[in-house]
Amino acid sequence: MYIEEMKTTHLVRVSTLHNYTLQFLQLPSTCLRAELVRPCLEASLKKLQLDYVDLYIIHFPVPMKPGKDFAPVEENGKVVLDEVDLCDTWEALEKCKDAGLVKSIGVSNFNRRQLEKILNKPGLKYKPVCNQVECHIYLNQSKLLDFCKSKDIVLVAYGVLGTQRYKHWVDEKAPFLLEDPVLGAMAKKYNRTAALISIRYLLQRGIVVLAKSFSEKRIKENMQVFGFQLTSEDMKTLDGLNRNFRYVKSDMIANHPNYPYSDEY
Repeated sequence: MYIEEMKTTHLVRVSTLHNYTLQFLQLPSTCLRAELVRPCLEASLKKLQLDYVDLYIIHFPVPMKPGKDFAPVEENGKVVLDEVDLCDTWEALEKCKDAGLVKSIGVSNFNRRQLEKILNKPGLKYKPVCNQVECHIYLNQSKLLDFCKSKDIVLVAYGVLGTQRYKHWVDEKAPFLLEDPVLGAMAKKYNRTAALISIRYLLQRGIVVLAKSFSEKRIKENMQVFGFQLTSEDMKTLDGLNRNFRYVKSDMIANHPNYPYSDEY
């Protein structure tokens, strides 16, 4: 699959194997106040000249001070946070769906406790269709996956091949996932790339994989993931590589009560 991100509108386009393009928008952390949700969505739709999008997701559960900056900071570099009830935000998303502005609504980077808060909300009309989280062989999210499956919530994985070394976000000393020797040996066994083994591992566990690429060669290569299957023994071997290691930790907002990574899962 192919992913195109438009940062100015938080739009992500996903082109699938069947040439269907799924368009979803991410509600930024600066717009989590209920009264800002629909205006933010409508502004993005207008800019993109769209009547609706397929999916609208809360990008991150930690609210930030409303404004034009994606991540507002003070002069000392500290992120300016906000206080918001996520249930109120979710209710605003439900109203966007009722208005026909979105087909489905979901969340991203939510832990179990935060998902349960939404699911247990009095008067809930629509539960999240998905939870998009960092997931790969070093962070296989097995417990969160089991919980999401029990609630019919699709787990969507990003950062499936590790991640790029984004300055201020990822430790430059973090391990290079695709250089893992066990993964490399398995790639040789199946005559595939380490990337394909990594993606196939997630797919066989029932996880939707977002494999970002702008290279036509790599896009075609990624499609080969449907041409083979890992044995149960090899799946267990890859399970054993889990370190609960997170590349994107967002430590600068770890002091907020909505910070999702303090919980076990």
